[in-house]
Amino acid sequence: MRDSPVPLAPLVSGAEQGDAGALDQLFAALYNELHRLAEAQLNRNGRNLTLGATTLLHEAYLDISRREALAFPERNRFFAYASRAMRGLIIDYVRTRGALKRGGEITFAEYDAARAGGADAARDLEALDVALQELAVLEPALAELVDLKFFCGFSFLEIAALRGVSERTVQRQWATARTLLHRFLT
Repeated sequence: MRDSPVPLAPLVSGAEQGDAGALDQLFAALYNELHRLAEAQLNRNGRNLTLGATTLLHEAYLDISRREALAFPERNRFFAYASRAMRGLIIDYVRTRGALKRGGEITFAEYDAARAGGADAARDLEALDVALQELAVLEPALAELVDLKFFCGFSFLEIAALRGVSERTVQRQWATARTLLHRFLT
């Protein structure tokens, strides 16, 4: 499991109480893991985007730092929240880019067959986001599991350790989450 040498509990507690300095220190302590998370988000969701992992990470930090009364009782909740923030930023970016392509800003470019599927990918990403929001209403723990596994890239073993359950339990929950997401998507 990924561990940080900096004790996170006091930083999380300070960030929850609105201490901007604690939030800054928490961000710095987890920067490498958050950068890996941003890269994973872009690899899974935005292969054809011109958005970089560092930009996504910093935008997510700005988004998180503007929020009031955030509660991260444990490390996995912080990563799940950061993952959702990054996913939301990617979706907003894709939507804005799609609006610009539909005439918001007229440009001429050569046809690129590899990027032609971008509209389908954007629709798929938006559909997945809606399905995850529906799952979060029905089963918040399963939605968090999807964020940790699919978007954060944690293994079943790491998630089991974070949640204090067996790896097999996490695998069963993952199967349930996938089934529900599939229903929401069809």
